[in-house]
Amino acid sequence: MHDLVLIAETEEDLNKRLNEWKDFMENRGMRVNMSKTKVMISEEWQKVMQKAVRWPCGVCGRGVGNNSIQCTSCKKWVHRICSGIKGRMYKVMKSFICRGCVNPIIGTGCTIVDIAGDANQELVNKFCYIGDMLSVDGDADASVETRIRIGWNKFRQLVPLLTNNVYH
Repeated sequence: MHDLVLIAETEEDLNKRLNEWKDFMENRGMRVNMSKTKVMISEEWQKVMQKAVRWPCGVCGRGVGNNSIQCTSCKKWVHRICSGIKGRMYKVMKSFICRGCVNPIIGTGCTIVDIAGDANQELVNKFCYIGDMLSVDGDADASVETRIRIGWNKFRQLVPLLTNNVYH
């Protein structure tokens, strides 16, 4: 039940570090739940990846190949795994709308990536680490909002004690 953050410059380096950590833990009798592992790619790196790819996925930004579908709204190509389509893609290709067009807030983030080959990990825009919110764009807004919300919740819990006239 411990949190860990691995930082890497490349996907290969991340795979290497993740596998080394996983092997280290398993050699000491601990089990690593890869299905709970999240991946976050910094906004700057996402821009670099998208520029390097001729046809970036409209959801995750990685290059698309022949197992993809085009959004009828924004005309961006989307990986099958990022599309959420179950079954045959040709049945929905004339009406497919990607997550980014259906819900612009969700469309900027969550999808699935394959790191370390064991399980697919969720690609996220932000996550909580040791009580602090880390976000893809590197700003502190999410962290500040979280701390303010926690402060107000604690204050609300103490209001009965603070307004009680028993201590006169």
